[in-house]
Amino acid sequence: MPDSLYLATYNGLAICNHENNVWQVASRVLDRHHITSVIAREGVILAGTRDGVQRSDDGGKSWRAVNKGLTDRHIRWLAYHPDISDREFAGTEPAGIFLSQDGAESWEEMPEVAALRDEFGWMLPYSPEAGCVRGFAFHGQRAYAAVEVGGLLRSDDFGKTWSLAPGSDGSPVLSGPPEPFVYPDVHDVAVHPSDPDLVFAATGGGLYRSSNGGETWDMIYDCYCRGLWLDPEKPDHVIFGPAERVGAVGRVEETHDGGRSWQAASEGLDVPWPHTMPERFTQVGDELFAVLDDGRLLAAPVATLKWQTVLSEAGRVNAITGGFD
Repeated sequence: MPDSLYLATYNGLAICNHENNVWQVASRVLDRHHITSVIAREGVILAGTRDGVQRSDDGGKSWRAVNKGLTDRHIRWLAYHPDISDREFAGTEPAGIFLSQDGAESWEEMPEVAALRDEFGWMLPYSPEAGCVRGFAFHGQRAYAAVEVGGLLRSDDFGKTWSLAPGSDGSPVLSGPPEPFVYPDVHDVAVHPSDPDLVFAATGGGLYRSSNGGETWDMIYDCYCRGLWLDPEKPDHVIFGPAERVGAVGRVEETHDGGRSWQAASEGLDVPWPHTMPERFTQVGDELFAVLDDGRLLAAPVATLKWQTVLSEAGRVNAITGGFD
């Protein structure tokens, strides 16, 4: 069980402690900052904002901006490579990837991503910016990045260089290419710990699965979706949040056979939600958390998937991560 939870919210970062078997907000920091994402490891917390990255080395008591080299400061997602200390990634709006190899003290833009963005004319339907990078997944030297709206990127050198996955054509046209290509409006990506080639993409045109590293794709659920979670112990067990359309008729479902059949995974929830849907799923310890697109936070034991609303006092949540003292 982690010692702390860090919640990225529309108004600052909420730091939560586990007391009497209940998560409670212990303090709030970075007030008046819209925190888009948060990661924590090795005693360091990084918070992504619409104006760069903030770093804390003392559990959130003090903060400083770490934006050297970060030419695009609207952070959509932060991630770290699980196998390499001090290697962090920032996905930005407009669509770009920045790499840090010194714990976010400095950043280096991956120019090939910007070149692809400009070549294909990536876009966002709700913003004038040229797309965004809003998700990462890592397995050894393999890495993937989700581009809204542009497709899926792949790296085979621990995130040092990036290119389009072979099964992503790079075009942001929302009619989308047919299978075996992935739909271009990619919201999240996950790779299974058992195999760097087993990758899933949650998109505006369905949930996709590839067993060959993104070379070809099968749509395993026709829907609009944004968030998914892969069971690290069971490659065929996937939980995700389908919806009928953007932010409407959302629910939680799961498969135990790799997507051939689906069942409700919504005990404790009044679903379908008419006006909201799951945005992100994050496992912290033995709990699975779901961030909804209206900012509510849900939690369930991974073993039972009995959901309940938690930490409503934190405000509208964008992202969550765990921390250990």
